[in-house]
Amino acid sequence: MQDFDFNTARSLSVMRGGATRLGERVSTMGFKSVLVVTDRDLLAAGMLDSTLRGLSACGVAHHVFSDVVADPPESVIVDAAAAASACNAECVIGFGGGSSLDAAKLAALLARSKEPLSQVYGVNQAQGPRLPLILVPTTAGTGSEVTPISIVTTGPGEKKGVVSPLLLPDVALLDAELTLGLPPHVTAATGIDAMVHAIEAYTSRRLKNPISDCLARDALRLLAGSLHPACHEGKNVKAREDMLLGACLAGIAFANSPVAAVHALAYPVGARFHVPHGLSNALVLAPVVRFNLDAATQQYAQICDVIMPEVSGTERQKASALADYLGKLTAELNLPTRLRDVGIAKADIAQLAIDAMKQTRLLVNNPRELTEADAVALYEEAL
Repeated sequence: MQDFDFNTARSLSVMRGGATRLGERVSTMGFKSVLVVTDRDLLAAGMLDSTLRGLSACGVAHHVFSDVVADPPESVIVDAAAAASACNAECVIGFGGGSSLDAAKLAALLARSKEPLSQVYGVNQAQGPRLPLILVPTTAGTGSEVTPISIVTTGPGEKKGVVSPLLLPDVALLDAELTLGLPPHVTAATGIDAMVHAIEAYTSRRLKNPISDCLARDALRLLAGSLHPACHEGKNVKAREDMLLGACLAGIAFANSPVAAVHALAYPVGARFHVPHGLSNALVLAPVVRFNLDAATQQYAQICDVIMPEVSGTERQKASALADYLGKLTAELNLPTRLRDVGIAKADIAQLAIDAMKQTRLLVNNPRELTEADAVALYEEAL
C-alpha cells in the first residue's frame, strides 16, 4: 500500500429536520453573529425561514447574503467576503447547492485571512486562517459540503479552483427534508453528478486510496439504488436521504482521490453555455468512460459489480456494460442526452477542447492521457 493522507470535515451530522435546529448548534458553538450565504431563489421560496427563526430564537444575529448565482464569478465571492466582514460575522453558514457552499467557503477564508482571491487559486495556495464554517446542502450532488474545493468562474469558458484543507467545514449538516421539493430534472442531474464524483474518485490515477475506494463504492450503491425512486417519487424521504448521504460519501471520496476528464470536459460546457454542472457532467460521462476502458477495465468492472450485480462475464464485458448503462441514464431520467440538445454546435467544439485542456489539475488524474485531439473526438461523440 502506498502512503496516503486522508482529510474530511471535522463533524458530519445526518438529521432530518436538522436545519430547523441549526440555531441551537450555532449557539452551542458560542457564536453570536453569523453570515448566511445562499441564493435568491431559496430565500424567496422560504427554505431558510425556519433556520433563520431558529437562529433568532437562540439569540444569534444573522445577516443573509443571497446574491450567489450558478457558477459564481469572482465578484460574487468578493462581495460575500465583504458582507462577512461588514456584519462582523463570527461564523459563515453556507445554505444551498454547490455554488452557495463554494461561495461560503471562500467568504469564510477571505473575510478572515484578507488574502486576495487571485492569490489562492490552485492547490494549497491559501494561507488562512478562516472563519468557522457550517455547510448545509439542499441538493444531493456536488458533495461540496465535505470537499476542500471551491470553483470560481474567472472568464468566458474558464473556471479556476481553490483547493485547500482550509475549506473543509467545521460542520456539514445533511437534512434530507431540504431536498424533498427538488424537481425531477434537478434531482437527476445532481444525482448523476454525484455518481461521476464516485466513479472518477475510484478510477483516479493519483491519490487513489483504500478509504476513498470504500466510500466511492458505497456512494454508488446508495446513489444507483435511490436515483430513480428519488426522481419519480419526490417525497420519498428514504430515497432522498440515501441520495444525500451517497452524494456526501462521493464528495469525501473525491476530496481525497480527485476527479478527472469528465469534469475537465464538463467545465467549459458549463462556463460557455451556462449548462448546470451536473448536466454538463452527465452529457460527457459515457464517452469519457468508453475512452478510459482499456486503462481502467478492472475498476470499471468492479463498479459494475456494485451498480449491476446481475451482470456476468469478463472484466471487459462488465466495464463495457457500465459504459452502456451510463450512456442510457440521461434518457431514462428525462434529461437532455446530447450536447446539441443544450445549444452546442459542431463549430463550438474546437474552442471547448482548448478550454478543457486548461484543466490540467484534473486531466493529470485521468486513467488515460488525454490530448486536445482526444477532447475534440469526445465532444463530437457527445454531440
